[in-house]
Amino acid sequence: MELEEGWAAIGERVRRARAAMRFSQEDLGREVGLDRTMIAKIEAGTRRIDGMELARLSGALGMPMRQFLYDPPEVISRRSGIVAEETTVGESAAFRLDVALVAWLNDMQQLCEIGVFEPKPVLLYPSARTSSDDVRDAARWLRRQLGLGHEPLGSLMQIGEQAGVLFTVVELEDGGEGASIHEGDLAVSVINLSAPVVRRRSTAAHELGHMVLGDEYVSDMDIHASKAEREAAIDAFAAELLLPEDAVAARGPHLERGDLVKLSAEYQVSWSLALRQAERTGLIDAKQSRRWGASTPTKAELRDAIGWLLQQDLEKVRVPPSVAHAIMRAYREGWIAKPRAAELMRGHVDESELPDFESDQGW
Repeated sequence: MELEEGWAAIGERVRRARAAMRFSQEDLGREVGLDRTMIAKIEAGTRRIDGMELARLSGALGMPMRQFLYDPPEVISRRSGIVAEETTVGESAAFRLDVALVAWLNDMQQLCEIGVFEPKPVLLYPSARTSSDDVRDAARWLRRQLGLGHEPLGSLMQIGEQAGVLFTVVELEDGGEGASIHEGDLAVSVINLSAPVVRRRSTAAHELGHMVLGDEYVSDMDIHASKAEREAAIDAFAAELLLPEDAVAARGPHLERGDLVKLSAEYQVSWSLALRQAERTGLIDAKQSRRWGASTPTKAELRDAIGWLLQQDLEKVRVPPSVAHAIMRAYREGWIAKPRAAELMRGHVDESELPDFESDQGW
């Protein structure tokens, strides 16, 4: 890349990050101590940025410095569009989610490079993926591969880890729901903590579906299928993974509303997903589904159905157990300092909770 092209690329990334934060050029200039005209020149690629200015831009825009300097990998899955100057709230959210996703990928690459972490390969479904029935079969296949039977899933964080997909949970105000990247040997995904627990689990299952079924652009599905149709197929995978039809059918032959409420609570799925799965089994018809759907169970009703034991998945545990172990090993062996270890943990533990290790590495 020519030097001028390099500065232009950095400037464009600054512009997109600023637009995503809904800052004007004047707003950003005030944050970093530069005139608006200087921000305009940086974005146009006609003014170079020194290290201190880049650090200030990074802090003001909430974007790691590395991501200003290098092209990000292509995101496999996200529910968003491209950020433009007149960016919408949804597009801004998508950009912030992508920043968090690439940062997570870079962090995992660092752990791999220093030799403290070795990712598992993604469990890629080996059969055809041409219809929603096929992708439902893929969800059943994944359950069999992981020895899950028809029982409620535990932590989606650990399920993803076993399937070769590394989840992290990030808190993004007005953020998108989730996104995924498969780069080399690493498959990573971020889930936004701001969504309710059942929505977080649904998003995690959806992102897992993208990975297990393979990149949607090389899917066996009809090339004329729209993106919406492909996403609907992934949603079918997520529904079957989270609440198998066989688990619903086992509550028959006469399914009462209270039975389905208990299933929804036990499997930590939305009421609408539970209704769809029940209708697919034939235990309820479309009319009954609409009638029950008009009366969504309250949080108290759901918790009472299972004795007030509902767990908040993808919340307090922010990184997979194997990743947390790798971070501690890197810290203990002196590859990273305490602040970096806490940063990598993403709120899983606070810096004050980390022990002090003497290191031979000299930091």
